[in-house]
Amino acid sequence: MADRVSPAGMRPPPVAPGTPPVLQLVGIAKYFPGVIANEDVSLDVLSGEILALLGENGAGKSTLMNVVTGIYLADAGEMIFDGYGVQFSSPQEAIKAGIGMVHQHFKLVPAFTVAENIHLGWSETPRNASPAVLEARTQELSERFGFPVDPSARVEDLSAGEQQRVEILRVLARKARLLILDEPTAVLTPSEARDLFRALRAFRAEGNAVIIISHKLDEVMEISDRVTILRGGRKIGTWDTADCAPRMLAATMVGREVVRQNLLLRSEGAAPRGTVPELSLRDVSVRDDRGVTTLSDVTLDVFGGEILGIAGVAGNGQRELTEVLTGLTPPGRGTVLLGGAPAEPGAAAFARQGVGHIPQDRLHSALAPSLSITDNMVLREYEQPPIGGHGFYHAEAALELAREIANIAEVNIPDFAMPVRNLSGGNQQRLVARREIRIARRLLVAAYPSRGLDIGAIATMHRYFADLRDQGVGIVVVSEDLEELLNLSDRIGVLCHGRLMAVLDAAEADIERIGLLMGGRTETSETKMSVAEGAILS
Repeated sequence: MADRVSPAGMRPPPVAPGTPPVLQLVGIAKYFPGVIANEDVSLDVLSGEILALLGENGAGKSTLMNVVTGIYLADAGEMIFDGYGVQFSSPQEAIKAGIGMVHQHFKLVPAFTVAENIHLGWSETPRNASPAVLEARTQELSERFGFPVDPSARVEDLSAGEQQRVEILRVLARKARLLILDEPTAVLTPSEARDLFRALRAFRAEGNAVIIISHKLDEVMEISDRVTILRGGRKIGTWDTADCAPRMLAATMVGREVVRQNLLLRSEGAAPRGTVPELSLRDVSVRDDRGVTTLSDVTLDVFGGEILGIAGVAGNGQRELTEVLTGLTPPGRGTVLLGGAPAEPGAAAFARQGVGHIPQDRLHSALAPSLSITDNMVLREYEQPPIGGHGFYHAEAALELAREIANIAEVNIPDFAMPVRNLSGGNQQRLVARREIRIARRLLVAAYPSRGLDIGAIATMHRYFADLRDQGVGIVVVSEDLEELLNLSDRIGVLCHGRLMAVLDAAEADIERIGLLMGGRTETSETKMSVAEGAILS
């Protein structure tokens, strides 16, 4: 392992000669009907290291980790943990042995408090313990492992970053030696990601090990010690991160050079930007169930033939804005106009008017996890011919549509009758995107569309948006990645505390200017501050 110092200043502890890896996988294979999920995968995870596991969507990363944590039994191969051969038949057995995994979609009980979730199903939970005792124990664990949480808070009231801390704390409380994180920063703000990395380095410094599944190559370069890449269910290789570069990793993941396209250039014959807004908000405000204003006096126009980016730190009104734009949430005050006329309320009415929606939480907001892939692909069109209408449902037409969407999305599906939850998160995202693009005649609203996608899939998703824009459709893209917005958008709106601070021409915007607006500082306030500072200095 490369001997290098992390940004936090903690050097990975030296490993004594002869110390066995924390985890060894030898020739692991896992098959599903018609699919090779993993085949002949061998890798070592060393004591005191953070190993990044990379690969395209569907490359077998999550399946391999599900084998390690006892969710799946391997069809072939051997697993060795701390020098002993093991085989887990359940996640509980893996956790008891010292292996814990935090999945991309959290597995907490929303109605329970943080303390209750931490102690649920734990053999060391005291019998008949009062809430005060559980909360005191949770506070002690929080301080010991460096994951600050509010023990008395209900999980449903926490941000995604706070929920992730609870998940990790649950695993660490059970004395995990190996922590596995699946896309850990997908729903985190930059500051939350920095806090997570700081805690992971401290965990590594104690001689433990971490496996991170990620598609964010800059973060992989920052946090990992070594990198293993899977492609098509097979291991391509393992490298010291110090010897890697993002471009090399991307090309190795997808098996080809990933060419970055200038998406701001319109194709020949592209529809011009519209002169009449496809959708407008006029002084729109929204309050949540507690009466707190989450969106305040927003006035916004979205034109056909443009990509409007929405920037902002997570939790500043992005979710409420996308729900208003797609009819999921009626404004408490203000007006929503579609094509210049007052919009008929309701998500179904917006969909009929040609508004597609790629939501922030694809598994629970865009899909019915237990239903088949076919059922999920026809959710938007099951009432229309040739699939439905007049009380009939044509299963063959539904399957044909599902196959068409999967083919365009480039997702290989062996069985369209299997539950959609069995697909990887990235493949779920690609299918949702293509399904929503089909109905987006007027507008497509996409919230964090790149989350969980590999670099090749992100490029494909961006191409979808550019093609749709060139057809004259308006597109709203919400993202925390400012470079993504600058490379993709015609205009960028910035949200802060539910207010639309400004809408900038992307050609004239830069990261520093957007960052100031995200922090609530307008250019006017910056000018005043500079004048005041000059007066003080003089």
